[in-house]
Amino acid sequence: MQGSANLNLMIKAARKAGRSLVKDFREVENLQVSAKGPGDFVSKADREAERIIKEELRGARPSYGWLGEETGAEDGEDPTRRWIVDPLDGTTNFLHGLPHWAVSIALEHKGEVVAGVVFDAAKDELYYAEKGLGAFMNESRLRVSGRRHMIEAIFATGVPFGGRSTLPATLQDLARLMPVCAGVRRWGAAALDLAYVASGRYDGYWERGINAWDMAAGLILVKEAGGFVGPVREGRDIFESGAVIAGNAELYEPLCKILREAA
Repeated sequence: MQGSANLNLMIKAARKAGRSLVKDFREVENLQVSAKGPGDFVSKADREAERIIKEELRGARPSYGWLGEETGAEDGEDPTRRWIVDPLDGTTNFLHGLPHWAVSIALEHKGEVVAGVVFDAAKDELYYAEKGLGAFMNESRLRVSGRRHMIEAIFATGVPFGGRSTLPATLQDLARLMPVCAGVRRWGAAALDLAYVASGRYDGYWERGINAWDMAAGLILVKEAGGFVGPVREGRDIFESGAVIAGNAELYEPLCKILREAA
């Protein structure tokens, strides 16, 4: 795919940050057995990845705004455009030496995500999409799955941890959904959950209580792969509510019906 200058810039930044993270990831296994553990080390790796991305993106587009997990929000001279970045989605996986994490970069224009990159550096899978131009993984065009029956479908979600307030609602979701589907997966990286919906590996995904940087790039991947995305509560803004549903063309509505009734 021949992408725009912005998309190529995003891919370059994601790959550069991904290389840094892979190098650090190799050290995590050694740190697992130490008394201190790898926590501080991983925090530094996360911050360094965001520094790399910020240097690449804002260096080339200094007028664009910024929303990053580590450094927060910054206004740009151009109020219509901003980068939305999670330098390490799946930090807990990374911390435990599990190779399921990603760099996530999105470009928002006038409140709409128009380009997204999700780089699974551990598996060398680069997902990317631009509005109206389709979604891809490496050189392959992505399409959501064609499954039509809930009982055949696998869905993904994030289960809250650490006493978060969304846990009761999520448990209610699971109680309603699991008896009517083929399974629910909880792999701990929202950006990759959405990328897997776009690639047809999952048939749908939902989550409550997540941030814009967790899902921004993944949303356009799903849409450009022929899927649908929306809020858990109808009429709400996905980013403001922090609750999202995504699915293929056949199962999105049935999934919405189950989750919205639970809500």
